[in-house]
Amino acid sequence: MAEEILLTQEGYDKIAQEHDYLVSVRRKEVSEHLKEAKSYGDLSENAEYDAAKDEQAELEDRINKLEYMMRNAKIITEEELTGEHVNLGLGVKVKDMKTKKEYSYTIVGITDADPFKDRISNESPVGKALLGKKVGDIVDIETVAGELKYQVLEILR
Repeated sequence: MAEEILLTQEGYDKIAQEHDYLVSVRRKEVSEHLKEAKSYGDLSENAEYDAAKDEQAELEDRINKLEYMMRNAKIITEEELTGEHVNLGLGVKVKDMKTKKEYSYTIVGITDADPFKDRISNESPVGKALLGKKVGDIVDIETVAGELKYQVLEILR
């Protein structure tokens, strides 16, 4: 069974837009590169042909991944974002129980993640551990850097 992929409407739209671009524009461009490379003759020693084939394979792989994500997407609706629990599309303010430092994150789908802008994926260890938690909850999180202990201070819409 396919794994459900949680997305905001914005995240889903971004995936659909990229998919449309790759299918309608990039496929034609790559096809032209391939056609041009074939015209150079002997395919066994044709670096341009090999590069075009690699480009085509990467493009098709990306299209397949996007289609998988769209097929298995569960879009989080506004009704689900009550602010009572940490959820996709909401912000959360936490306190590290060890260092007493406070951090703010927005939990987003994997396609919208940008750790440098404090947008963490719901599939990351921190994002996954915070999902469903309420204000006051203390969460133990196993990360590659070690164990974290966060307290949820605030849930932000």
